[in-house]
Amino acid sequence: MQHAVGSPLPPPHQPGHGWTPAAHDPGAHHPGGHPGPAAHQGQVPHQGPAAHQGPAPQQGSAPHQGSAPVPPPPPAPGFAPPGPVPHTPHHVQAPQAPETTGHVPLPPGGPVGMPSAPPAASVPDASTTTIAVLLIGPAGAGKTSVAKYWADHRRVPTAHISLDDVREWVRSGFADPQSGWNDNSEAQYRLARRTCGFAARNFLANGISCILDDAVFPDRPVVGLGGWKRHVGPGLLPVVLLPGLEIVLERNAERAGNRRLADEEVARIHGRMAGWYGSGLPIIDNSQLDVPQTARVLDDVLARSIASPPSW
Repeated sequence: MQHAVGSPLPPPHQPGHGWTPAAHDPGAHHPGGHPGPAAHQGQVPHQGPAAHQGPAPQQGSAPHQGSAPVPPPPPAPGFAPPGPVPHTPHHVQAPQAPETTGHVPLPPGGPVGMPSAPPAASVPDASTTTIAVLLIGPAGAGKTSVAKYWADHRRVPTAHISLDDVREWVRSGFADPQSGWNDNSEAQYRLARRTCGFAARNFLANGISCILDDAVFPDRPVVGLGGWKRHVGPGLLPVVLLPGLEIVLERNAERAGNRRLADEEVARIHGRMAGWYGSGLPIIDNSQLDVPQTARVLDDVLARSIASPPSW
């Protein structure tokens, strides 16, 4: 049955009579206290002349009792109906994969202190103590060979630092002392010794022992032990390696390049190194010792130096 304009509104829905507006629009309310007919979702019913079976029922009209409800139009392609918004926690960062490498903080190097003397009842083991050693000797004394072997066979991490190698880092403009000792060669020697000292301090600060080798003359304070103590620290343990002159000449003859000196120069250096006798520093005569034997003697000498550090 259709209602004309001005006719009374149909009574509220009774069971079995059509569709219930409140089921589709629970918040709809119309003047007069009656729930008005609901239109499609998203459309507003027109107010105006009566029309039947039009796009939307007018106010004052009602659909046929018992007619089927009009379903809402299907959503457009790609349209997702609104749903509850998932709660996103604030200040939550996605877990990051752990880095395989990164910055490793290193303790800064400081002056090397005196090694702590063990109790009198125990004998110090120089092969397991973190120490800094300065191996002194003339050209051909075997300093580099012994220092490398000693560093290779210790039971704790140990580095070998050769002053000659560091001096030769300078390529263009290298001031070779064999060409004469002058201001340039002395400046490069001082720079190399300071670089070696910095390296030794940093190694020691990070638990790595080191052995340095240098031809330090007892009669030349300018390039003597004072500079090594200043750059490394009072805990540096000096040991002199001094074989006989004949042995030094033989070993020098086996050298090549600028490492080989004239025999006269070798003899002069060896004679000046004799000044270490009576200095209080430990001296090893390795004339009849090979490299492994000299390294074992060096360990014994260092054990005594750790127990009673020399004054120098």
